[in-house]
Amino acid sequence: MNDPRPRPKFVLEITVFMCGALVMIFEIIGSRLLAPYIGTSTYVWTSLIGVILGALSLGYWLGGKTADRQPKLKILASVIFLAGGALATTILFKDVVLALIAESPLILELKSLLAALLLFAPASVLLGFVTPYAVRLKMRALEDSGKTVGRLYALSTVGSILGTFLAGFLLIPFVGSTKTLYLIGFCLIGLSVLLAPFALTKTNLSILIIFVLGILTTELQNYYLLKTSDLHDIDTEYNRVRVFTMTDETSGRRLRAMAIDPYFVQSKMFLDSDELASEYAKYYHLVRHFKPDFERVLLIGGAGYSFPKDYLKTYPGKRIDVVEIDPQMTAIARQYFRLTDSPDLTVFHEDGRVFLNRAPAGQYDAVLMDAFGSLFSVPFQLTTIEAVREIDRTLKPGGVVIFNVGGAITGKASGFVNAEIAAYRTVFPEVRLFKVRPERADGEVQNLIIVACKYQSCFQTPNFDGGIAKLLDNRYRLPFEPTLPALTDDRAPVEYYNSFAQSFR
Repeated sequence: MNDPRPRPKFVLEITVFMCGALVMIFEIIGSRLLAPYIGTSTYVWTSLIGVILGALSLGYWLGGKTADRQPKLKILASVIFLAGGALATTILFKDVVLALIAESPLILELKSLLAALLLFAPASVLLGFVTPYAVRLKMRALEDSGKTVGRLYALSTVGSILGTFLAGFLLIPFVGSTKTLYLIGFCLIGLSVLLAPFALTKTNLSILIIFVLGILTTELQNYYLLKTSDLHDIDTEYNRVRVFTMTDETSGRRLRAMAIDPYFVQSKMFLDSDELASEYAKYYHLVRHFKPDFERVLLIGGAGYSFPKDYLKTYPGKRIDVVEIDPQMTAIARQYFRLTDSPDLTVFHEDGRVFLNRAPAGQYDAVLMDAFGSLFSVPFQLTTIEAVREIDRTLKPGGVVIFNVGGAITGKASGFVNAEIAAYRTVFPEVRLFKVRPERADGEVQNLIIVACKYQSCFQTPNFDGGIAKLLDNRYRLPFEPTLPALTDDRAPVEYYNSFAQSFR
């Protein structure tokens, strides 16, 4: 039987519109919640989208079935309130659940699937319940059923579209993922109260307590980390960035570090000096060995701008162009990593591949890449044969490419390194591999440096630079022939290769 009590005009339209928006914001925010624990690879997005779509489908079925039996506004309000409760549970337990999943021996595909199921499926089922139930409440006669169904589902879809743009363009970069999660919870609880008077039952009180406890726990944890590790958790348009203070394991000196994934630090600097803190970054100085007359270099991937700062200090008067896709990353480098302006430094905020595609031919003496410092979010468009050809085109005669990759040389974790070397050997006559830490076994996941030269026999150039000699000594001297085909724009299974590397890290 229909609920006889009058309801505010357009309240059901507002409900389906709001829930459509909130479910999309919830989905997009999900990637940021998972990023510090299991990364932001295609596997994570696939699991989030697949699980939430499956949960919504289950919710549609349950909503339609329940609406035929008990079409009451109070039930719809209760379901929306329960969705707020499910979200409150996600807020309260997300860090514990994700930490346990991250430390489990599961492969990345299963980790991301399990995380999506535990943290995002319950609320999504309840949000899927809303639209078919609202349709049944709105329907007055059989002859206008099609119009009613079409209007409410259209409003839900328009809400989803608005929520998508709102999350990506406004909420993530300016509000932050965690506080946006709070906002979703407030909206769901407020919407349920709009639909029906709030009753202070044990269940409702428990949900409110969990919601408040989740917010307090998260904020207290953030405050504790800020005071003890100087941790700043920053959402940008492209990444969830964590800036924190740590102690260098080798020297015992204090460092400021930047990380965008759970296991690797993308940039770090000593608090007491400007010398390079990352060993792999020192290999970019090989440019002066392979191209002694260099005047202008290109670096793709700025992050904390560790090497650009060292370059400007070491080579006064020589120019460096830095391509960093994320403008907020540059702002973070200025605020936390002592980046300052220089007439010899030019920063371009755009995708590295897009920049290469339009860069003039023969412009640079060297191209350095620092865009592959994470196993979780490698920009595949910079790894392919087509990208390598664009790099080759932008180089002057005798130019050199130097970049770091994470992976292994042999074994199951070597897929990305194999495929990347194959791509460079297709274009460049000389390609060599260096181990940043030569004591590491070939099958271990580690930082590796690849150097590619436009001229043959570049590795026979005599060296009289003591600092460079130490780096050259770490060249991998065993025979190495790639066993995988080169990556292409059409086929670049970077996430697949790196999923093995993550399992063997």
